[in-house]
Amino acid sequence: LSMCSKVCYAIGGAPNQVAGSAASFFLQIYLLDIAHITPFHASLVLFIGKASGAVTDPVAGFFISKSRWTKIGRLMPWVLACTPFTIVSYFFMWYLPPFVSGRVAWYLTFHCLFQALTTLFQVPYSALTMFLSTDQKDRDSATAYRMTMEVLGTLIGAALQGQIVASAHVSPHCTVNPSPNTTASWHDTPSISDPSDPLSHQVIYMIAAGVIAGVYLLGIVVLFLGVKERDDPYALNSDRAIPFCKGLALTMKHGPYVKLTASFLLISTAVQLEQGNFVLFCTHAAGLRNHFQYLVVTILVSAVVSVPFWQKFLQRFGKKCAACGISWMIPFAVMLVTIPNLILAYFVAFISGLSIAASLLLPWSMLPDVVDNFRLQNPHGKGHETIFYSSYVFFTKMSAGIGLGISAAGLEFTGYKPGICRQSDDVILTLKLLIGAVPAILILLGLFILLFYPITEESRKETKLALEELR
Repeated sequence: LSMCSKVCYAIGGAPNQVAGSAASFFLQIYLLDIAHITPFHASLVLFIGKASGAVTDPVAGFFISKSRWTKIGRLMPWVLACTPFTIVSYFFMWYLPPFVSGRVAWYLTFHCLFQALTTLFQVPYSALTMFLSTDQKDRDSATAYRMTMEVLGTLIGAALQGQIVASAHVSPHCTVNPSPNTTASWHDTPSISDPSDPLSHQVIYMIAAGVIAGVYLLGIVVLFLGVKERDDPYALNSDRAIPFCKGLALTMKHGPYVKLTASFLLISTAVQLEQGNFVLFCTHAAGLRNHFQYLVVTILVSAVVSVPFWQKFLQRFGKKCAACGISWMIPFAVMLVTIPNLILAYFVAFISGLSIAASLLLPWSMLPDVVDNFRLQNPHGKGHETIFYSSYVFFTKMSAGIGLGISAAGLEFTGYKPGICRQSDDVILTLKLLIGAVPAILILLGLFILLFYPITEESRKETKLALEELR
């Protein structure tokens, strides 16, 4: 597999992460402080949107597994067909409609459409890894290129969105340390401009959405021109595609897949909680209102530069051993919650980036090993790759949606008020728990489950030799 093909494949996945990163870091605070919908309604938008994307995963897997081979492949047509609609839905997800009463329905509709359409892109794109090469090292290398570019895409999305829209979340009326005589008025002072102001809302957010939509289009063009999809190299003419429902039942009984999915289901939920609440935490709980966009960039720069390190680490010490890096963020996040300090915040951001890079790279590097293991046990079936990838994305999205929905509902329960400079002590405590304690517990549980993951470096080599003999 040439380096050009790896790079083009990696670039193709970046736009999805650019858009997803902007939504992960800024959609919750946008809904609360710009669109002025209640935390309860924001939790509905976030949860139902993620759930719609999750439900689309097995549906996409079903139809893609039924697809016939075309001149450009079996997976590539799906990637190309959904892109224009994804761009449109993303654009309107950040539009501030002139009416107030129907805003919840507006954001719910376009968030659900965006999540569903990104699923129609993500399932065939991620499954494409299995059809780039039959060699495990080539696939691992392509995955490392992909994750480096996807984390870079996450950085670009957060940086673009943060730099463009930061002025909408900063007000000269809010000070970090108000004097005792001004506390009452400081609580009631709006931290943003009036929601009808088109400059600070509609125009700024439309510019950001338009820039990211352009990045989306460019990445897909590079993917189409630079990557060639290959047909299943192990399939015989007599082999038949596994029926979707039967294949789904088989994957749910496959031990390595169940353990891998359960582990990273918890870990990805922890990362989503960190992303979804980090800007709110910096703004309302840590006194870092004017630094949040730079802290987000620090996290993502750290993640970008550390992906090659983790790739070398897992090649030398094994993939299960590399998972220990995910836990690095726990003590530093707890320190930030207990001792909010600017210098410490940047250090925590750097360490968190290292951990996030490991949490992103490992599952996508380990999933092809699970698919190979399944193929060895079911040598005369084909078409199961999309079932594995679609069901994996389904579980991680559903868990992330539940986590974000519960976190937004928790803010509603503790009395979050959009647009004020200082939130209540209960809201601040909730944000600290969502950044520190909850992700720490989820990560530790996920790593404990991963201890029982049965595929080792030795068994990977044995599987590789057996599949070569089969071929």
